[in-house]
Amino acid sequence: MSKTRILVVDDEEDLCEILQFNLEAEGYEVDTAYSAEEALEKELAGYQLLILDVMMGGISGFKMADILRKDKKTAHLPIIFITAKDTENDMLTGFNIGADDYISKPFSIREVTVRVKAVLRRTANNGTEAMEEQLLEFDNLKIDVTQKKVFIGDELVILTKKEFEMLVLLVSHPGRVFSREDILANVWTDEVFVLDRTIDVNITRLRKKLGEVGKHIVTRLGYGYCFEYN
Repeated sequence: MSKTRILVVDDEEDLCEILQFNLEAEGYEVDTAYSAEEALEKELAGYQLLILDVMMGGISGFKMADILRKDKKTAHLPIIFITAKDTENDMLTGFNIGADDYISKPFSIREVTVRVKAVLRRTANNGTEAMEEQLLEFDNLKIDVTQKKVFIGDELVILTKKEFEMLVLLVSHPGRVFSREDILANVWTDEVFVLDRTIDVNITRLRKKLGEVGKHIVTRLGYGYCFEYN
């Protein structure tokens, strides 16, 4: 069985080597490029994932991603952006271009490997629809995004619309911390005024309904909430 191929593009050679070493230890085949220009000379359609630095000399990561999205051969190539910037505008730019995830420096190798696994799991079909649009799974938790149903084992878990949308948001981005403002912007898009306390109440109810799985919805004091696989 052929290995999953990943390309790491970053002008920090040491960082490329660290990511390459650790991802290869996870069983992936990893190549590196120290600039967008070098990366664009490769047969990019042969990779299953691109880890792309945003701030590089010459062609930026955002510009390279835009080039890839306009080419039919690479339009569906999953992209994880890595960057020293951590502003809302930068994140929105990345996701608007079509990023599958966004990691801010400094980061732990564990965070990178968890996110890589999550993105590859969601895009494993190589079809026009990502896996996240159909089914999300963790241990005995199954989320059917299409039918809007959640199961713990074979038991259907009854969630409200907002609880369901919060769960999908968190599980589809494991390890990523969402502030209350992030959750409000993604889930309460049609509401004019919602208190931060509303998020906390819904998280508490969601955890209770999920039982043991609910323990994986972790509070990061002062930051927000995230779904941790371990």
